[in-house]
Amino acid sequence: GYGGTTNTAEVNSSTILDRNISLKFNADVNESINWLFTPPSDIKFKVGENMLVNYKAKNLSKFNTTGTATFNVLPEKVGAYFIKTQCFCFEKQTLNAGETIDMPVVFYIDPSISEDPSMNDIEEITLSYTFFKYIE
Repeated sequence: GYGGTTNTAEVNSSTILDRNISLKFNADVNESINWLFTPPSDIKFKVGENMLVNYKAKNLSKFNTTGTATFNVLPEKVGAYFIKTQCFCFEKQTLNAGETIDMPVVFYIDPSISEDPSMNDIEEITLSYTFFKYIE
């Protein structure tokens, strides 16, 4: 990730606050890999609500290809409160020639965000991934 690196957790959130967040998604592919990578539709959800979204990836090449994703959250200051419990980005991904797969992300916004006065202006977040060819 970049400045907006997220956190991870082994367990889901158990507290949901009455505060809405809009989440936009972005999906990019580096020229090193011949994949089509598409984001889910934008959503609105509550702070602390456990969410599941699926990005989609398709290998456009005639060869099996392995990729790895970097990620970023904007605004950067919210990265510490964006908690992923499951993500395709935790491991390299191999797609067969022409294969299309769903790539899940399970996440929540840490309810402790409400205790940080510098986060009071956060109403919209962007989660962005970029796929690169995996080189061993």
